[in-house]
Amino acid sequence: MKKQVLALAISAILLAACGKKEEPVAAPAEPAPVAAAPAAPAGPVYDDEKVLNIYNWPDYIPEGMVAAFEKESGIKVNYDTFETNEALHAKLVAGNTGYDIVVPGTVFAPPQIEGGLLQPLKKEQIPNLVNLEPAIMDVLTKADPDNKFLVPWAWGFTTVGINRTRVEKALGGMAMPENAWDLVFKPEYTSKLKSCGIAYLDSPTEIIPVALHYIGKDAYSTDVADYKAAGEMLAKVRKDVRLFSSTMIDDIAGAKACVAIGWSGDINIAATRAKENGSKDVIEALLPSTGALIFFDTMAVTKDAKHPNNAAAFIDFYLRPENAAAMANEMSYPTGNKAALDKINPEIAGNKTIFVEADYFAKMIKPSSFTNEAREAMANVYNGFKKGK
Repeated sequence: MKKQVLALAISAILLAACGKKEEPVAAPAEPAPVAAAPAAPAGPVYDDEKVLNIYNWPDYIPEGMVAAFEKESGIKVNYDTFETNEALHAKLVAGNTGYDIVVPGTVFAPPQIEGGLLQPLKKEQIPNLVNLEPAIMDVLTKADPDNKFLVPWAWGFTTVGINRTRVEKALGGMAMPENAWDLVFKPEYTSKLKSCGIAYLDSPTEIIPVALHYIGKDAYSTDVADYKAAGEMLAKVRKDVRLFSSTMIDDIAGAKACVAIGWSGDINIAATRAKENGSKDVIEALLPSTGALIFFDTMAVTKDAKHPNNAAAFIDFYLRPENAAAMANEMSYPTGNKAALDKINPEIAGNKTIFVEADYFAKMIKPSSFTNEAREAMANVYNGFKKGK
C-alpha cells in the first residue's frame, strides 16, 4: 500500500509538471529510467584529508546519521546550517565557500549549475543512485537536464500550518475557509488571527510565488506587473503579520504563531515537538484547495569542494534505504528513494500531508525557476512588503 500511494503521487507530480495548472492533461508517458550508475570501485574512495564539510537546512537530518557515517568512514564531518535558499545562493556566488556538500532547492539550482558553482557528481562512486525513483529524477531534469549535478535529499511543499486549537478560538464563530490560503492572505481572516499570531517564512521565494498563485497569476511569472499585483494584495494584510520567521518549527510549537506559511515537514515536526513538550494544542499542515507549492531539496557538490571523494561517499551513504527511510520517519519529509519505501513507518506513509495523494498532487504548483528580472521584481516586492511600504 505504501508503494502504491507514493507511485500514484509521483505520477501526479509528472501531471503537474507537464500541464497548465487547473487544466486536465493527458496521461503522461512512461518516465525516462534512471541511467545505471557506472561500475563502482571495490569500496569507498576517500580523499587524503579525512574531512567533509556539509551545509544543509536546520532540522533536516536524522539524529545519529552524521555520527554513523563518521564511525564507518573515519571522516570528520563539519555540519553547518543555513535558513534560506537566498543565503546559500549568496555564499555560492561569493565563492570559496569552504563546503563540499550543499543542499539547494531546485528553484535556485539552474543558475548555480549554469554559473559553474557546482561540479558534476562522481557517479561511479555513488552506486546507490540506482535506489532513486525514476519519476523523481525525471522531474529533476527540469533543473538539472542530465541528472549530472543533483541528488534528491527530500521534497515537500510550502503550505499553511495552523494551531487549530488557537485558530478556532480566535475566529470565534467564524467558519474555516474552504481555501486555506485565505487564512494568511484575506483580511477577513487575518484581522482575527493576528490576535494569536500570523507568521510568514522569511523568504521571498516562498512567499511571493504562493501570493501570485493566490491572485490567479503564474507562481513563477516573468511579468513585473504580476509581482506588483501580488505586493498590493500582501499590503492589505501586512499589519496583521506578527513574524517573518526563520525558526518556524519552534515558533509554531511554542505558540508564537497560530497560523503560518511554512514547509509541510516543519509543520509536522512542530506538531510532534509541541506534544513532546506537553502541549495539548492540535497543530497540523493544511492542503489548500487551490494547491500548495512543491519543492525539491537536493544534494550537490560545490565547484571548490576540497573533499569531493568524501562528498561522494556521504551521498552514497545517505542513499542507503535505511538512511533515506530514517529521514522520512524522523523529519516528516518524503524521500525520493524507492528502495526505502518498505522501511517507512505506517503513520508517516499514511499521512496525507507528507505523502500527498495523487488527486491533490495534480493541483499543486509545479516546480520551476525564476528569470533574473523576475527575481529582482520579487525581491523588491517582498522587501517593500516586509518593511510595510
